[in-house]
Amino acid sequence: MAASPAALARLSDALRLTPAERVTLFDLAGKRDPLEPEILPIDVLPEWLLLPSGFIEPAYLLDDCWTARAWNAKTADLFVGWLDESTTERNLLKFVFLSATAKTLIANWSERAQRLVAEFRADYSRHPQNIMMQQLIDTLLTQSPEFANYWQTQTVLKREGGERQFHHPTDGQQGFVQITLLIAVQPDWKLVCLEKIKASQ
Repeated sequence: MAASPAALARLSDALRLTPAERVTLFDLAGKRDPLEPEILPIDVLPEWLLLPSGFIEPAYLLDDCWTARAWNAKTADLFVGWLDESTTERNLLKFVFLSATAKTLIANWSERAQRLVAEFRADYSRHPQNIMMQQLIDTLLTQSPEFANYWQTQTVLKREGGERQFHHPTDGQQGFVQITLLIAVQPDWKLVCLEKIKASQ
């Protein structure tokens, strides 16, 4: 007989599992941790989160499959070929690996692309039964040799911030510092904020 969530919670407490170990235990059992925050549907998320137009710097919201759900005008101006009006494809990984524009827009494309795959693998490892994630991976494995190569390395990295450089087709070289925030009411979603690096005097 399968253990109930309450029994698993008691076991976690008795064994004094770390948060990561507790998550793994519930994932392996296929149960939801009663202490895990409730994930709200998109239509009841706060309005400021759905429409981050109040940000004066580029900001965008990624769902669990890394598809952009919301972004502001600054982001559309920066991400030519992804979040502007030239395309309807909003998935970040499809943009990076299947769009020729991405390879010229993103400075140090190969290094950044490899890191993105490792970060996505970390997300996927927590939800290996996610059908939408698996369909995305299958598509990229088929259509992008670079993605297939990076995916096979099995590298896993935590998504972090840091400096990001872009070769914008009209605005030239631009640098930003990236900060990634996790959404408490939707833990698998991420709010990515980019603060422009001011040129030194």
